[in-house]
Amino acid sequence: MLRAMTEPTPFPGSNGPTPSPLPAGEVPDGPVASIDLPTPGVALAIVAHPDDVEFQCGATFAKWAAHGCVLNHLVLTDGSKGTWDADADIEELVEQRRGEQMEAASRLGSQGKVVMLEHVDGELQPTLHVRDQVAYWIRAIKPDVIVTHDPWKRYRLHPDHRNAGFLALDGLVAARDPHFSKHHDVPFHRPKAVLLFEADEIDHVEDVTGFVDAKVDALLAHRSQYVTTHGIPEDDDGTAAEAFRQKVLARAALVGARTGVPAGEAFKALTEL
Repeated sequence: MLRAMTEPTPFPGSNGPTPSPLPAGEVPDGPVASIDLPTPGVALAIVAHPDDVEFQCGATFAKWAAHGCVLNHLVLTDGSKGTWDADADIEELVEQRRGEQMEAASRLGSQGKVVMLEHVDGELQPTLHVRDQVAYWIRAIKPDVIVTHDPWKRYRLHPDHRNAGFLALDGLVAARDPHFSKHHDVPFHRPKAVLLFEADEIDHVEDVTGFVDAKVDALLAHRSQYVTTHGIPEDDDGTAAEAFRQKVLARAALVGARTGVPAGEAFKALTEL
């Protein structure tokens, strides 16, 4: 039942409302068309914010890295809206989130690049300029697989996620075709596949059995997000952090249970690029 004009309930130990359910990816309704891409030699995640990779495909990235894949992150915004503290030092927050993203990538086993374009959080727009930046990094990194937001997800609230998905896919088209962005100092490049997370129509699962703990450890590198996203209060004695771990493990187990593997992360796969 809907309740009008209801104030959010503060999370104990926080200065803001209770975090919404963890943004840990969608769950398929039943069996899917495919499980497990061949491990790519190079993978690139194109995301709106620091921590989007870890929430949405962290276990998949950890698995691929363990099998020799070079992981790369392209983060489009600066994460400057990632606090409920109205008096926060935003420059300090941006610097903190940059460091957290570097640490999180390391915990996933990344040997590649972490590129942060630092467009203003909450104001990301699918402009030709940003598309050109994305296309450049696709060409420079030369990923076999791109992982990004599904821009067609219905009822999505956050504009950065929607726009990041469009930028990633529009950037892919520009990167693969030789007559786009001829000023780039790198040749055009066509990836083999795209995996869309937060997918509106799931048709692919990555079996991440044995790699969900690595996902959690990478998420815990994002300390600035403990209160706002993770649901871990500042004065936590370890209880809330363990509850967070169990929620992430449970989500992966639920995806797996519906698709015949012990633990999974769900996507829409695009393979005709």
